[in-house]
Amino acid sequence: MDLEGIYILSSEPDLRRVVRTILIADIVESVRLFERNEAETVNHWLAILKEILSTLRGRLNRVLGDGVLVEFDQVKDAIAAAFAIQQACFRDNIGRPVESHITMRIGIEIGEVLIVQEDLFGHTVNLAARLCSLAGPGETVVSSRVREQLTPALDVDIEDLGECYLKHLKHPIRAYRVGPPGPRPIFSSGTLHGDVRPTVAVVPFTGRDPSSEHQWTGDVLAEELIRELSLSSDLNVISRLSTAAFRGRMLLVGDIGAYLDANYVLSGTIAVSGNEVTASAELAEAKSARVVWTGKARDHLAALARGDCDIVPRIVMEIRRAMTVRELERVRSQSLPTLKTYSLLMAAIALMHRMSVRDFEEARHLLETVIDRAKRQALPQAWLAQWFVLRVQQGWSPDPQKDAQRALDCSKQALDADPDCSLALAVDGLVQTHFLKRLDLAHLRYHLAVEKNPNDSLAWLLKGTMHAFMGQGREAVDNTQRALRLSPLDPHRYYYDSLAGTACLAAEDYEGALRHAHSSLRANRTHTSTWRVATIAMWRLGRHDEARDVARKLLTLEPGLTIERYLARSPAAPFNTGKNWSDALLHAGVPN
Repeated sequence: MDLEGIYILSSEPDLRRVVRTILIADIVESVRLFERNEAETVNHWLAILKEILSTLRGRLNRVLGDGVLVEFDQVKDAIAAAFAIQQACFRDNIGRPVESHITMRIGIEIGEVLIVQEDLFGHTVNLAARLCSLAGPGETVVSSRVREQLTPALDVDIEDLGECYLKHLKHPIRAYRVGPPGPRPIFSSGTLHGDVRPTVAVVPFTGRDPSSEHQWTGDVLAEELIRELSLSSDLNVISRLSTAAFRGRMLLVGDIGAYLDANYVLSGTIAVSGNEVTASAELAEAKSARVVWTGKARDHLAALARGDCDIVPRIVMEIRRAMTVRELERVRSQSLPTLKTYSLLMAAIALMHRMSVRDFEEARHLLETVIDRAKRQALPQAWLAQWFVLRVQQGWSPDPQKDAQRALDCSKQALDADPDCSLALAVDGLVQTHFLKRLDLAHLRYHLAVEKNPNDSLAWLLKGTMHAFMGQGREAVDNTQRALRLSPLDPHRYYYDSLAGTACLAAEDYEGALRHAHSSLRANRTHTSTWRVATIAMWRLGRHDEARDVARKLLTLEPGLTIERYLARSPAAPFNTGKNWSDALLHAGVPN
């Protein structure tokens, strides 16, 4: 479907620019269907369209004969509509001959559009149409901008399609196939100065019924949220003793932000019905009072009283994601000199983990800008050290030795700035592991990191990977699984799954390694370490033909890979794991 040139505008059109989420749905093989039986297809399509329009939370902009263009204010409403459309088609096809089934392909993009006489135009609309062309029958494909506003496992099931070249576009677009979420996984259960981290204030939630005996629940929920948020190394969180002063006060978000010097304010209401508590939360920018996220969650009242309420981690995950999306949006739309330092840091971390070469290089530029502004801060130096490690691991480094030295310099400067920073300790352990092969020193760094912050999921993840390289499978799996429990909805979950797969290799749990590798690749198909895990696991499981296919994909992403180069950079090389894994890679087709 090509939307260009549909309308001829008047010489002086009334133009308005707004940000919208655009959904375009297109009938698969519409020409064949109309040629086969035009009247039956039209009636069938109109029946589906009627059902679609009855459930939409968006605005139908156009019916395009064999498809629709719908605009939404919120990404999640567009995603819900996409799933409803696919379900409507499925239900209406029941009992019909296969050759007369109507199936839809859907593309979704968010961005600025032009409104001309109530019609929508612009790059965002055309990109939604291009994404639609990537989708197969019954599939929905979204851009990276849409994906960033979705939480895997809770909102959607996401599969990374990689960088896709689309018609009339000079650069490839990172695209993702999305579907309804499956069963949700169940897990058992020193502040830096300056503005390298955004500051969040959590105001006590108010009860909907002032006379209720459960008014305490709003204070308890706010306290639990503050405790959970305080574990994040990339946020400053205002003390509950300070935010409690705003209980019951009818103040504007901007006033609260000004009093507390906060960038974001989280507030909400709470209601208790029987044994169930429902929280409605809202995150707003303090300065502009712009709401960047709203959500609702419920759990048992007893769970909140015990301090293991499921509401808390979900809200924390959602607001961290929303803040990242907002800061990345800000960085994309404003010049660097006008941006807050924390905006640059949050955007850099998000871009670094996309594993697109262009985004990866932009992340380095942003990190270096942050370091130039805040030379004595540990966090940006630690993230830049990890950036250099990832560049070498990914096979993108033009000079691995030089990058190794840069990573070492950055991690040293981070620890000089803050010896107690758990992220700096963990990343220095990563550098010691991969570049200096000083696993004894790495072990010490990881031990200190989890001692300083027992809830630092990245430290546990990297510690587990170090044990995996040494062939200590049990410790490796224990540590990486602990990391997954600490951050079950991490925005960079692909990285956690990839390293958890490495831990399973060390424990000779090849089925587990393959499960984690598949999960990682569904979220990010360009992470070469994960392809290595999948290749080794398949070969050891005796699935040799599949292992060879995976190895070919690995070599496409990293064409210069050889066994000699792999062993030269792998911390596992001196151990039995190095021999075991390199033998599997060699037999699967990686050249010697």
